[in-house]
Amino acid sequence: MTSDKKNQLMEDAYHQIKGYKQTVDAGPHRLHYHLMPPVGLLNDPNGLIYFQNNYHVFFQWNPFETAHGAKFWGHYMSADMVNWEFAPIALAPDKWYDKNGCYSGSAIVHHDRLYLFYTGNVKDEQDNRESYQCLAVSDDGITFEKKGPIINVPEGYTAHFRDPKVFQHGNDWYMVLGAQTKTKQGQVVLYRSEDLETWTFLGPIAGSKLNGLGDFGYMWECPDLFQLDGKDILVASPQGLEPQGMNFQNIYQAGYFAGEIDLQTQKFTHDSFVELDRGFDFYAPQTFTAGERRILIGWMGNAEEEGPPQPTVNHNWIHTLTIPRELRWKRNALYQTPIKELEALRENEVSHQQLKLTNQSIELPNVNGNVFEIEVAISEWNANRFTIRIGKSVLTYDDTNSVLTYERMGRDGQLESRACELEQLNHIRIFKDTSSIEIFANHGQEVFSSRQFDDWQDKRIVFQTDGIHIMDVTKWDLKPFMVADKSV
Repeated sequence: MTSDKKNQLMEDAYHQIKGYKQTVDAGPHRLHYHLMPPVGLLNDPNGLIYFQNNYHVFFQWNPFETAHGAKFWGHYMSADMVNWEFAPIALAPDKWYDKNGCYSGSAIVHHDRLYLFYTGNVKDEQDNRESYQCLAVSDDGITFEKKGPIINVPEGYTAHFRDPKVFQHGNDWYMVLGAQTKTKQGQVVLYRSEDLETWTFLGPIAGSKLNGLGDFGYMWECPDLFQLDGKDILVASPQGLEPQGMNFQNIYQAGYFAGEIDLQTQKFTHDSFVELDRGFDFYAPQTFTAGERRILIGWMGNAEEEGPPQPTVNHNWIHTLTIPRELRWKRNALYQTPIKELEALRENEVSHQQLKLTNQSIELPNVNGNVFEIEVAISEWNANRFTIRIGKSVLTYDDTNSVLTYERMGRDGQLESRACELEQLNHIRIFKDTSSIEIFANHGQEVFSSRQFDDWQDKRIVFQTDGIHIMDVTKWDLKPFMVADKSV
């Protein structure tokens, strides 16, 4: 395709933004402090990076409908991860090798240039798929020059071969990719390069029926390999896992393996798979470094929709990204905590210290709303159950079986729940936006991320216990962050 085709695609996308801005902004479920699409569908976060004094968040984006289709790379920029600019489109599906979508990938900085690695998706008239791992380069982080394919699908794998995540180790560059073998087994495979353009296939490092794992999914998406606090962590999103008790309840899962990897031999000795998030809407997370911190952002959605459409579809947009979370390795597990920068959004603090609840249900003065942050620190526990009701949604900890449960009203009008085992509950931090909720239990030991489409006018927060609790409750309203449009 010519540059004229690219320009036309981008012009059409910007036309969609302008044409539907009032419709998107008018919806009661429009989010205040989450990155969401200016119009259309958003999914995987891509290319998370700090470059030339700005944080860059690229994302999978279909500007033309609230359904999956030929994807662009949308682009947000921020100096502080609080106030954002919608930047010009980074990648459009305008070449023979990506004409059906510029699929997910990652970014690195090398010699003060920004390198984007992504999967070019190609389909023929019979819907047969081809995929290419592609490269694009930028000097300013705004305009990108496509270099074309750098990796083709190797022997033994299907065209479900995608989502390159690149990192440096020593003098070499490495890439992990999500893959599917021709026997329909999901894997993460490894490549090595000296110059970021010529890549050598090294083989799988993890996957279904590898490393004693057993049958574990038919496709692994969005891998991410990094070291944190002395542990090698492989994040992946396996598809095809069957529910096991409280685990693996969503259509597709996102989680991690922790262990030790030898990049020279591709031997990865790891523990069992652990889900990163227990909520309804979390998939395809990606991490990046910001100074000494390892920060994660996920897609607050899932790869396939079930049931009635989300109500935001009526306002020509769907899905959002999570708030950024800092990762730490503690007590032999990954902990996730909201980044400190989000405190800049706080206003109208309300605090109730050493509050004693005894067999009661209570609404606290000025502790209400539908766009807020709330922190609950429990100092004394002498009860079986403790509940926080937010609108029609309910968070319950049952001390008799050590289970934390989040329950919401589904889009079909039926109650639905997700749960996890938690030995004790002593701290809760909740970020509620108009149509999303992110719950951090015990300083990020467990996290629930979900869309929540309650009555937006219902601003009640109710605390309930069947025994005695002593706790501190602090609540802040959260200001909408500023989103400037620098796309045109």
